[in-house]
Amino acid sequence: MRRSNKNSKRYVNPTSIAVVVATAVGLVLLGIVAIYNAELRPVSRDTSTKLVEIPRMGVRQVARRLKQEGVIRNALAFRMLAKTSAALNKCPAPKAGFYDLSPSMSSEEILQRICAGKVARRKVTFPEGFTVEQMAERVEEDLKLPAADFMVGATGARVKRGVAFPLPKGSLEGYLFPATYSFPVGEKSELLASDMVAAFNDRFAVPYAAEIRKSKFSVHELVTLASLVEREARVPSERPLIAGVMVNRLQKKMRLQVDASVQYALGKHKSRLLYRDLKVDSPYNTYLHAGLPPGPICNPGLDCLKAALRPAKTPYLFYVARANGRHVFTKTYQEHLGAVRAVR
Repeated sequence: MRRSNKNSKRYVNPTSIAVVVATAVGLVLLGIVAIYNAELRPVSRDTSTKLVEIPRMGVRQVARRLKQEGVIRNALAFRMLAKTSAALNKCPAPKAGFYDLSPSMSSEEILQRICAGKVARRKVTFPEGFTVEQMAERVEEDLKLPAADFMVGATGARVKRGVAFPLPKGSLEGYLFPATYSFPVGEKSELLASDMVAAFNDRFAVPYAAEIRKSKFSVHELVTLASLVEREARVPSERPLIAGVMVNRLQKKMRLQVDASVQYALGKHKSRLLYRDLKVDSPYNTYLHAGLPPGPICNPGLDCLKAALRPAKTPYLFYVARANGRHVFTKTYQEHLGAVRAVR
């Protein structure tokens, strides 16, 4: 007779079950890691950069912004990466600012740049003779800083660095040294102004301190005179001569009658001034008011500052511009009228 197997049970090894489960879990985890790593890869091979603003916000918002800008593949993967970095104290928090980012960068490279605060920088050139308003417009265009903010920050009261001369509390017109600077995009306006005033200090006020002390003019008067020369002179070699004419007129208490000061008083440039323009009611109108205007009319370069400091010793009291930018210099008013007729 056959024995009944009714009560017999098949034996299953628990170790085998554990191995199978562990293998399955391991494969799932490997798959998740593979997907996670894939989502951290660069979006494309496009190496062109774009300027991305990262305001002061949490990691979730930063990840969303980067995804919207098209420089990361997956916002969730970026958040996980950022949280891991924060846990390891590699990146406590992303730093606000403007960044040059590229789709060819991995999420890790982007996170490292933001955590290190390697913000985008731009070279900005301010030509000699630019006014504060013109500088503000360029700052807005190149550094993404509102022009109005720059105007507020470009005052003596906001400058953060010490200088070797007294600064006006108000507008820094004249003291923002024209040059090429490398500034962080979105930098605070008072820091921009501080760097530019520091350049004025380092390039003019300190090297020429001994001559400035011997001058008949204060630093502010020298800068004001230099700004007039900057706007009047078109030929570099004539700068000391034009400065000499202005000094002669000041000594004789004659009105300077500088067209550039009237342009500044009008608040706009005109290719040709009319007689009614010469009557504009402003302390900057040197046709109406004797002496130097109350302050600079632009930001002069080093050569014009040196011309104001070292004006040419000349007998001339008048000059008129030719079409080629050069001037005819004369001693008397009658000679001047003759030169004007000859030029025009």
